[in-house]
Amino acid sequence: MSKKIFIATGGTGGHVFPAYSLSKYFLKKKYNIELISDRRGMRYLKNYSDLKINLIDTITIFQRNPLKIIKASIILIVALIKSFFLIIKKKPDIILGMGGYSSFPICIVGKLFKIKVILYENNLIIGKTNKFLLPLIDQIFVSYDKILNINEKYKKKFFITGNILREEITNFKTKNTIKKSKNLTLLILGGSQAAQVFGEKLPKIFSECKKNNMDLKIIQQCTINQVDILKEFYKNNKFNYEIFTFTKDIIKYFDQVDLAISRSGSSMSAELINCRIPFISIPLPSSAENHQLFNAKYFESQGFSFLVEERNIEKDLFTLIKSIHEDKSLLNQMREKQKKHSDKKVFELIDKEITKSLNEKN
Repeated sequence: MSKKIFIATGGTGGHVFPAYSLSKYFLKKKYNIELISDRRGMRYLKNYSDLKINLIDTITIFQRNPLKIIKASIILIVALIKSFFLIIKKKPDIILGMGGYSSFPICIVGKLFKIKVILYENNLIIGKTNKFLLPLIDQIFVSYDKILNINEKYKKKFFITGNILREEITNFKTKNTIKKSKNLTLLILGGSQAAQVFGEKLPKIFSECKKNNMDLKIIQQCTINQVDILKEFYKNNKFNYEIFTFTKDIIKYFDQVDLAISRSGSSMSAELINCRIPFISIPLPSSAENHQLFNAKYFESQGFSFLVEERNIEKDLFTLIKSIHEDKSLLNQMREKQKKHSDKKVFELIDKEITKSLNEKN
């Protein structure tokens, strides 16, 4: 019988999509794969009929309201009980926790059963759940070697894999070259849930660009309630534009654009870097432990992206776009830096480690 691997994920697309990509790869390798996810994760996974998915809902206990803490604790206890019976029934050989509190119950119960638990962390600041589990688990796959808030004694558990991305991304070859025309095509991304603030603040800045004779084409992701407002704005201001909400086929835009504006989630940033799309990172200020800011600072230090903090959008973004519009060689310089980074071997590296772990178990 093929070995059974549980992959625990949930919450945001940044946790769910790497889990899905890894599941697809393992299925091709004939592993027996089952996902464990919460209700938030199921929003992204519900249409994938090729996957076995177990719903174990949970919620973070890091609440300020005492009543919410009590409610979250009850939900967590129920999730632990469900995890207990699921492991007894399915008997996984390995559990992979993809980060986020949704992976906590199954990983904890897995350790009680002495099952090998491996975590995955794709941010520069390790998440609360992974940080809590780190002393207990066997190994952690990390995307980068510069994890910032961990005890040195746990570094022996680290194995650098790179970012888990869709194979369409790692195999993508951009047709973009040095821009000679005057226009600039911008792709505005807000992550799996879109960024409300981008729809509110960026159009005004693009309008200011237009008044200063910058020829921009705008391809913008937004929330559903912003679609009509943005279409009306761009139409009235005579922009060449396209508006979309969440899509699984974001890659179709990559060959059309010169520059992206994005949040600083690790998965989306890694996709842009691997596809050689220069981008401006605008970190989400409310991200846990401000991890998006640390991600963005790292990408900027490597020459992979520009950085504008959300509080400085009105002050800095216009000036930055103006500089790029006037000197498009800045984009080519960034692409050259991005070419030095590749996550193409991520699945191969993980597969070798998983095979090694399964052999050790035998």
